[in-house]
Amino acid sequence: MSKFDLIDLRSDTVSLPTPAMRDAIARAELGDDVYGEDPTVNRLERMAAALMGKEAALLVPSGTMGNLIAMLAHCARGAKAIVGAESHTNLYEAGGASALGGIVLTPIHNAESGELDLGELHRELGTPNDDHFAQPSLVVLENTHNRCGGAPVKLSHMAEVAEAAHRRGLPLHLDGARIFNAAIALETSAKEIASVADTVSFCLSKGLACPIGSILCGSKDFIARAHRARKMLGGGMRQAGIIAAAGIVALDTMIDRLVEDHQNARALAQGLALVAGLNVRSVANRTNMVVFDVDGDGQVARRFAAAMKERGVLISPREATSFRAVTHHGVARADIDRTVAIAAQAAGEVFGD
Repeated sequence: MSKFDLIDLRSDTVSLPTPAMRDAIARAELGDDVYGEDPTVNRLERMAAALMGKEAALLVPSGTMGNLIAMLAHCARGAKAIVGAESHTNLYEAGGASALGGIVLTPIHNAESGELDLGELHRELGTPNDDHFAQPSLVVLENTHNRCGGAPVKLSHMAEVAEAAHRRGLPLHLDGARIFNAAIALETSAKEIASVADTVSFCLSKGLACPIGSILCGSKDFIARAHRARKMLGGGMRQAGIIAAAGIVALDTMIDRLVEDHQNARALAQGLALVAGLNVRSVANRTNMVVFDVDGDGQVARRFAAAMKERGVLISPREATSFRAVTHHGVARADIDRTVAIAAQAAGEVFGD
């Protein structure tokens, strides 16, 4: 089977750039971005800062680097960054903040909605000013929340977290990898979501379908520190306008179409819920992710995934018996209908034995 026949639901990171992006890349006006002389990068950074309501922005290669740079810019070595236990920063960024920055990642409980446990947050923020204890320097939120089924975190909760952090004199960083998905689901703007945070990162390479790149936004002073941290990490790029050109197209043309991904995810969730042996996890306000469990043990789950792949659908494993399916640009409603039909066939093969 050709890869072009596959329905790839493993992640929205597999999305491919649009023809308009490819054309913009080919035609991009370029310069040396390390010297600040790439006009296309400069334009993208101005656009991104305005969209997030921040003074300045910085193009970085990945969301992981964006979050790491934010923590390095906010935290001294030996300081404590309070993160969600289920957050991308805590689980999926290779411990970079600790390994490279000497930052103590302190996880607290995430509810199924992605919200932080406010009681635990207040206890960590109340760490005594004592030489025995790593001192809190930063709070990190994630919106939408990947491990919590792509749930959009409510603005009211974000405001509570921000108020608690700011009362302690600490900044709040928002991992907004999919902030535009959150804005659509919450019927607000990305700027409104970002307004409660001091700094925010977001990805160009997920639902916005760029081939590479993320943006980090904040004050001018913060971005100056971030610029140095990016260089230190090897993230300084030269003619990076070929990346930025696709990002400009994405911000101009790809945000509103995320609604289609949400609609497709709802249709997928409804369809999979009707398949015997599959149990779809509920999300109060679904974005572009569907998490479901398979009856049986890990071996049964692996057989189910293999049966799906044989029929042309790729899904991403989570725990031993659960999977994630992510809708994105390049996945049409017809693909959703086909996926549900294939899931029914695969379940019949696996559970019918």
